[in-house]
Amino acid sequence: MAKTWYGRELQIGVLGGGQLGRMLIQAANSFDIQLHMLDPDPTAPCSQIAYSFQVGSLTDYNTIMAFGQDKDLLTVEIENVNTDALRTLEKQGVKVYPQPHILELIRDKGLQKQFYLDHQIPTAPFIFWDTNNKGEPPFEFPIVHKLRTGGYDGKGVQIVKNQQAFEHSFEAPSIIEACIPFVKELSVIVARNADLQTKCFPLVECEFNPEANLVEFLFSPAAVSTEIEVQAKAIAIDIIEKLDMIGILAVELFLTAEDELLVNEIAPRPHNSGHHTIEIARCSQFEQHLRAILNLPLGDTDLHSAGAMLNLVGEKGQEGPVHYEGLEEILKIPGVHPHLYGKAQTKPFRKMGHVTISAGHMNEVRAKAQIVKDTIKVLAKK
Repeated sequence: MAKTWYGRELQIGVLGGGQLGRMLIQAANSFDIQLHMLDPDPTAPCSQIAYSFQVGSLTDYNTIMAFGQDKDLLTVEIENVNTDALRTLEKQGVKVYPQPHILELIRDKGLQKQFYLDHQIPTAPFIFWDTNNKGEPPFEFPIVHKLRTGGYDGKGVQIVKNQQAFEHSFEAPSIIEACIPFVKELSVIVARNADLQTKCFPLVECEFNPEANLVEFLFSPAAVSTEIEVQAKAIAIDIIEKLDMIGILAVELFLTAEDELLVNEIAPRPHNSGHHTIEIARCSQFEQHLRAILNLPLGDTDLHSAGAMLNLVGEKGQEGPVHYEGLEEILKIPGVHPHLYGKAQTKPFRKMGHVTISAGHMNEVRAKAQIVKDTIKVLAKK
């Protein structure tokens, strides 16, 4: 039987079984695509709904090789995977998107920053730092100290305000950045297929929880000028083309008071800053990722309403079986769409779900979003 982009004839594997994979499965169902998932956690969000789910290490060469042998195409929902195995599978004819060399570059923040310098992509000044370095950093405090590998959801990043704090910061290979006095944190998601078609979603404005250092709210469309929107999309397209990447790429940016855009970080997969597209865009980021890796025409990225997303994270001091307080109350509000990730156990600041809020105007979106934030709480059952 001929292999097609739909149905069971095409074997597609996904490395990672978290919430991004779960939402990818939900998009794939509409295309009659069955996804086969691999994750080390037997209770991972994808375990409940995947066409097939295998428990195994994402960093073990033999496990990835065994998982990928019968697949036509492999993709990821997390960067920390064994790329040596992916390179071998690629040589054997398995398509791997995003490509292994891109995963290797992006999961190392040092290589990522060097890529920006080498390709004239605007970014904050930085230096490499490791345990052999001594003395003060070359930038004025406060500085941003980032582990080169292993960081996620705000972990592995510290804002360091003085030399004493710096001496107790990360003792591992890292980078130090000048702290940029930005006025907005923005994100743009761009997709590219093998026919070299590219499309960007409208710009997103992110508001972070300062304690957890992860996104609390995002709003789209962002409150920026047309010129900034055009410039941000051009930067995103420039990056994905210079990477020669197939798939979907999130580009996080700082906007300065001088209207300068600086790239902070990139992620080669569906991203937290694109979850709102499920409800308010004509094509979600998850459907777009599938279209890109299957070399289908990319979908319409226009928004049909204004929207926001609130991340649902575990409350401080709460750990144990999860309980969503206020869930029924927010369901009474028009335009509110909760997404629960199927995680049985909560802990402080763990991402447990998100809520999308849509309305005709951003003022209405913001008002509803604040009500939702004040109403729903992620607690441990008493």
